[in-house]
Amino acid sequence: MVTVARTLPDRYLTPDDLVELFELPSVETVYQWRRKRIGPRGFRVGRHLRYDPEDVRAWVSSLVDGAAA
Repeated sequence: MVTVARTLPDRYLTPDDLVELFELPSVETVYQWRRKRIGPRGFRVGRHLRYDPEDVRAWVSSLVDGAAA
């Protein structure tokens, strides 16, 4: 997963981008993460959900750090 995080684009990501990057079953997984507050931090631009690549990298790092403990 760390390799994926290092290759993130320099633009804000959509939920569909996260589905593709992490090979998730559906965009509903991203929305469930948001509801449960367990995924990367996201924000709204109007009605559109976006993710800062730096926040996604930090989230992946926290998962990797937690797995190493």
